[in-house]
Amino acid sequence: MQDILIVSGTRPEIIKLAPLYHALRALSWARVHWLHTGQHDEMAIQMLDCFTIRPDIVLHREGSTLQEFSAGCRRQIDGVLQAKDYALVIVQGDTESAFIGALAGFYRGLPVAHVEAGLRTYNLARPFPEEGLRQMISRLAQFHFPPTSRSRTALRSEGIPDERIHVTGNTVVDAQHWTCTHHGVRRRTTGRGHLLVTFHRRESWGEGVRGICRAIADLARQNPGLKVLFPVHKNPVVREPVQALLGGIANIQLSDPLDYMDMQQALADAWLLLTDSGGLQEEAPTFGVPVLVLRDETERPEAVQAGCALLIGPSYDAIVSHVTRLLGDPHAHRQMAQVHSPFGDGQACQRIVSVLASHLVPAAPMPLPLAA
Repeated sequence: MQDILIVSGTRPEIIKLAPLYHALRALSWARVHWLHTGQHDEMAIQMLDCFTIRPDIVLHREGSTLQEFSAGCRRQIDGVLQAKDYALVIVQGDTESAFIGALAGFYRGLPVAHVEAGLRTYNLARPFPEEGLRQMISRLAQFHFPPTSRSRTALRSEGIPDERIHVTGNTVVDAQHWTCTHHGVRRRTTGRGHLLVTFHRRESWGEGVRGICRAIADLARQNPGLKVLFPVHKNPVVREPVQALLGGIANIQLSDPLDYMDMQQALADAWLLLTDSGGLQEEAPTFGVPVLVLRDETERPEAVQAGCALLIGPSYDAIVSHVTRLLGDPHAHRQMAQVHSPFGDGQACQRIVSVLASHLVPAAPMPLPLAA
């Protein structure tokens, strides 16, 4: 029996690690332990409940700054790794929790598996600090699970040996398949559906927030039949200007942040997604929802290349122009909506399990290939 430690700290990590956790728990050779760092608190605990996960270890969050959190988290994870003979540490993505988990495993001489490896902008300021963190995790990991061939190419270009890289698809698609099966998430609206809006990244703060809001306000006023659903981030840097500029417009519904199931349903019912979220860029194509990305660069260019997303930036003119064009050109919208998701087929976790078994379990079968 092999003891495996999964490290999470944030809501997106939990979503993408949950199907892998359940896949590993179903195996006779794996004893899985879930460690939650507390980087996100209330929202993360709700997400753990959503996927019926009870963490085995919950760290005590120390300090109020990222630096203080990192120091306390590093010390506590090291104590956890010292107390048990773990065979593997699994981290996901590009958060501080993922980096600290990988670093702690590396210092203990343990193999580290990195889920969603190889995403890159090669601009350390965008996104910050995620770009730097994921590059550092790649130097520490032994198993690299990039979601696409493009992310594999990035890892190869950085000198990661081919035998350590295994393209799997993105586990977020596995999570979506789980919600559709277990919670009946599917398109329920008839007709056009709503314009779904989310943004929260630092790059959008300040004048960016105000420009985005003015564009949404003008689009809503010019198109009274267009329904806008905007779950607003709790950060006052975003929330206050959104309420001031968009509150009271009849066809704009401002709401508190949606839980995972409600957001998946909102996405399934959407006509178009306007977002700076990386996770939603990956999730929208599963439901055939075109995406306008409110960023100047993205580490998920696969959707843009496939034709189901456009990278438009946060400017007022670009937002109004692109939304207006899609409103007036159903054929262009349909072309984007019908693109097959470039992020996977819902079998990513089985591929990861196969790779891990082939290294951790004697005489295990060869890993599953990625479907074309």
